[in-house]
Amino acid sequence: MSEPYLPVPADQPPGTAQGPATAPPLAREDWTRSEPAQVVSRFGTDADAGLTGAEAARRLSEHGANILAGAPPEPVWKRFTRQFADPLIYLLLAAVIISLAVWSVEGTAGVPVDAVVILVIVLFNAVLGYVQESKAADAVAALQDMTAVSVAVIRDGRTGRIPAANLVPGDVLALVEGDSVGADARLLSASSLQIAEASLTGESVPVTKSPATLATGVPLGDRTNMVFKGTAVTQGAGRAVVTATGMATEMGRIATMLAATEREPTPLTKEINGIGKTLGAAVVVVAAIVMATIGLTSGASSPQEAVDVLLVGVSLAVAAVPEGLPAILSVVLSIGVTAMSRRHAIVKDLSSVETLGSASVICSDKTGTLTRNEMTMLKVRSSSGEAHVTGAGYAPDGVVLVEGTPLLENDPELDLREEDIVVLSGGTLASNAEVRQDEDGSWQVVGDPTEAAFIVAERKAGLSERRGERFDRIAEVPFTSERKMMSVVVTDAEHDGQRVLITKGAPDVLLSHCTRYRTGLQVVPLTEAARAAVERDVDSMSRQALRTLAVAYRPLTGVQYAGAVGPDGAFDAGAGLALEEDLIFVGTVGIIDPPRSEAADAVAEARRAGIRVVMITGDHPATALRIAQELGITGTGARAMVGAELNAMGEDELRETVRHVSVFARVAPEHKLRIVSAFQANGDVVAMTGDGVNDAPALKKADIGVAMGITGTEVSKEAAAMILTDDNFSTIVAAVRQGRVIFGNIRKFLRYLLSSNMGEVLTMFLGVLLAGFLGLAGHGDGMVVPLLATQILWINLITDSGPALAMGVAPETEDVMAQPPRESKDRVVDGRMWTGILSTGLVMAAVTLFAIDVHLPGGLVEGSERVEVARTAAFTTLVLAQLFNALNSRSETVSAFHRLFTNGWLWAAIAFGVVTQVLVVHVPLFQGAFGTAPLGLGQWLACIGLASCVMCFGELRKVVLRTRR
Repeated sequence: MSEPYLPVPADQPPGTAQGPATAPPLAREDWTRSEPAQVVSRFGTDADAGLTGAEAARRLSEHGANILAGAPPEPVWKRFTRQFADPLIYLLLAAVIISLAVWSVEGTAGVPVDAVVILVIVLFNAVLGYVQESKAADAVAALQDMTAVSVAVIRDGRTGRIPAANLVPGDVLALVEGDSVGADARLLSASSLQIAEASLTGESVPVTKSPATLATGVPLGDRTNMVFKGTAVTQGAGRAVVTATGMATEMGRIATMLAATEREPTPLTKEINGIGKTLGAAVVVVAAIVMATIGLTSGASSPQEAVDVLLVGVSLAVAAVPEGLPAILSVVLSIGVTAMSRRHAIVKDLSSVETLGSASVICSDKTGTLTRNEMTMLKVRSSSGEAHVTGAGYAPDGVVLVEGTPLLENDPELDLREEDIVVLSGGTLASNAEVRQDEDGSWQVVGDPTEAAFIVAERKAGLSERRGERFDRIAEVPFTSERKMMSVVVTDAEHDGQRVLITKGAPDVLLSHCTRYRTGLQVVPLTEAARAAVERDVDSMSRQALRTLAVAYRPLTGVQYAGAVGPDGAFDAGAGLALEEDLIFVGTVGIIDPPRSEAADAVAEARRAGIRVVMITGDHPATALRIAQELGITGTGARAMVGAELNAMGEDELRETVRHVSVFARVAPEHKLRIVSAFQANGDVVAMTGDGVNDAPALKKADIGVAMGITGTEVSKEAAAMILTDDNFSTIVAAVRQGRVIFGNIRKFLRYLLSSNMGEVLTMFLGVLLAGFLGLAGHGDGMVVPLLATQILWINLITDSGPALAMGVAPETEDVMAQPPRESKDRVVDGRMWTGILSTGLVMAAVTLFAIDVHLPGGLVEGSERVEVARTAAFTTLVLAQLFNALNSRSETVSAFHRLFTNGWLWAAIAFGVVTQVLVVHVPLFQGAFGTAPLGLGQWLACIGLASCVMCFGELRKVVLRTRR
């Protein structure tokens, strides 16, 4: 620990520091156990005057700005070059190098068409990926709150507002209702101070703060004498000395954890990388075998013959690598990203769309994600029975029902349910909150959200106007955490200005101050039986995870009120404490942060899709369990596991626990990380949702982190891979559906591309090995290959890419949410698909080579055409075979004729492929570029007939697969 600040001597003016102060103590010191005066002394400040401006400037220079250290912006060049970091791209670049080498050896005549075309494809893919990432980055930046947070601070003996970034250790904060807390600080004083810490701890109810020293170290959520950066003052006022700024704060600690958390590659990224590596290895092996075979059989000795052999290797490399795959994958994912943005989701990483489709577990925060983060009154309980409040949130949409009838309609004379009215209006009077409507129509709360629940319920009952005309508030006894109550004194215009004390507080505490209770228009003694009945009501609502508050009142005589008035004629709150006795108990209310109306349907849809929804929250376990049961996350009889239990568990035990526990409450950020890791260790693909700073590490660790765009903190948005602009849990389920559709389409075009490329590879491989049997040997100078490299490149660029892209954007053709999620161990291209790819490729190669054989003299079938005509026939047969294969590849088991015309884009791509092939065969300009010769009608029909064998084979294979299934 560094040396503490020197205390200010008694003879030195307040607010000045002696000598060159050194750095403050480390922020990790537990200030909760130090007396306020000790903390002030250690930081070399003054509780009343704060730091001097000069000293604050010096400390700012020493400690730096009070901001969280973010990742440095990625340079444009680095973001662009990162688009080339892909195994398939490496293969394509290797093919470019080989093509240029061959072109150079041959004398650099003409244009190296192969190399140029491949480079264009690679650059197109890089530009596409860069543009899409830039769009996502711009959208995320637009979500950030660009307004600098300002705070009230005492410096040079005066209170003023400064940017929170300029706070330094030792500053004295002036905390006032509605302000944000700019840094971690130890309380020096507090008056009815409550802080909303949901963004840090997940606790939905504001925490009551007190400067009292704590005896032992406590968890973050229970440090009642500390305030923390990023939280907000909902009620009261106070002063606090800053103990930590920037990365030394609790928020900074979480940000540090975030930086140390590695983001997992998406399943799709892993799979495509694996395919790229497999293809790369296959290219090397097959090319080596073929070139060795040619060298041994043809006895290549001259440089030209060596070039010919190398050209065959290049042709094989071009045939093996699906040049269009990276670009098509980027386009398909980009289209998915665009579709998600229309559904209020911004995806920062293209592959994240597919990952959501693979999600088997959604770990969700409660407050603000599954719930509205708007405290809402549900029940009013009095001696006459129970009233129900409909509607949720701060909008006054709803009614107060008594036996199914609105309160005032049920009792127009106010003679039976008067006590319910007193509960609602009394609770509203005994509060300092304000509920107001913004220009955009939304309702906002200033002050304590729990007090706002009374205001909204009173408006629903239609009582606010009547209460406003009748009562005038003249005094207040503020809430304190020790008393757990607050009182106000009002004058009643309907009773000649009668002064009335109205008290609101915890039911058990309030009951101890009551001697009577109200029933209808009567006031009767509070018997033990009546007291027990109230306690049962409170217990019943508590078991339902409702937060309970009670309301009582007392008419005051002139003498009683005068006893609380000081010599100056002002009401003395301290003396007013004596008035909180002999109260008349009226009733109790039950309040909760309600679930979002659409969340239950979203959870049900997720369960139908085989996805577990798990709640992870810092809130009370009873509250969490009630919300989870109401949403269908867990059933009756389930239990919520708390953070203390997780601390006692080893990793193996936790892995077993997460298999059957769906609600985790009172958890810390470290627990969230462990829970996500445990699910991943069990093989689950985890989506983690959240909006608070405390969610950020888990958001980054998860396979896909989903942050809330409206209520989410900047740290959570930075950590997430996807941001919801409407903070709607149902948007996540929509994203899952979109992800599954995209994944199915990716499998379709991978099946098509890989089988087509397998046909090209096997055509080249078998064509070289079986050249003598096919009649290829002895035609032309040097070694004659079945297809030219430019022809293969044309197939990959035009014939392959169009249908593949059309399959990638195909509409949903079956209920993808009725299928279970893909397991993490399942491969995108599994064993059965590889079998289909190899067998289909073999059929393509067979019919293509047969087309050569029937046209050339010699071989198995005698022909009479030149090698250019035979090669053109083979070229055309392979193109048409791949177009037939496009129809086959739409499903692995369903017939190609099922819903044959649902994808118009696919038919357009097939038509384009046929037209361009006719042009390549018959237009002289293309004949020279691609080494083709004209074909007659009979030859075209023969090519079509041979190519259709691929479709026949596919239909037979599907019949076999359906029979086995």
